Amino acid sequence: MSKKALAGVILTVASAMASAASGTSVDFSNGMQGWDSGPDYDGTQGVWIDSSLGGTSPALHTINPMTFGVNWINRTDAFTGNYGANASVTLGIDVLANSIQYDGREVMRNMVVELRDYDNPYGGLPFTSVWYNLGEFGAGQGWQHLSVTIGDTSATALPSGWGGYGSTVNEPSLPPGRTFADVLAGVDEIAFTTFEPGYVYGWTAYDVAVDNISISPVPEPANFAMLAGGLGILALARRRRDGKRIQKI
Repeated sequence: MSKKALAGVILTVASAMASAASGTSVDFSNGMQGWDSGPDYDGTQGVWIDSSLGGTSPALHTINPMTFGVNWINRTDAFTGNYGANASVTLGIDVLANSIQYDGREVMRNMVVELRDYDNPYGGLPFTSVWYNLGEFGAGQGWQHLSVTIGDTSATALPSGWGGYGSTVNEPSLPPGRTFADVLAGVDEIAFTTFEPGYVYGWTAYDVAVDNISISPVPEPANFAMLAGGLGILALARRRRDGKRIQKI
């Protein structure tokens, strides 16, 4: 491979690694940036950028006085695509519950992150997904940071704590022939949601805000090796070239 071609490969890998290493984070300083609070079934839901909630930046504020659950959904390239291109990925969100009321009393709800693949759904269902319960949140707890790290994006079996959706069996599970890695390779939509597959809640009033939604990927070790090897070759070539120049003086 010529030095010019090798340099091109290294620049391509380095560019990809820089992008992956920096990750994707939204603090709503520049508007919604592709995030929405999902379907508003009865037209009573309010969603806006709010700078009065005491966080470090504006937040996406959602109020719905009567619903089964709320979503925060993104379908843009920044948060979708092939998660398997990175060795591991951390998903994070900050959440503030001003109020979550069921039957007139404050309650806790789970925050679930769900990665959805709309290609080739099974049994008439809209998508196949993998999901993880990040934990409970509720009024009086202030801002909470919730996150999960996918340690191995190439795993075929569901990692501990992860569930699957897309089968027609009674319990939520992955369809026949689909693996954890399959779904991660083609994520069309990411959702942070109070809808947990397999569970149903009654009518609930939500006053909740989210902020600092992020994906922090770690590039595959092979990319590091390629970059390090390429840089080493270029350094060696430069030293040889400089040595020849010194001999000519």
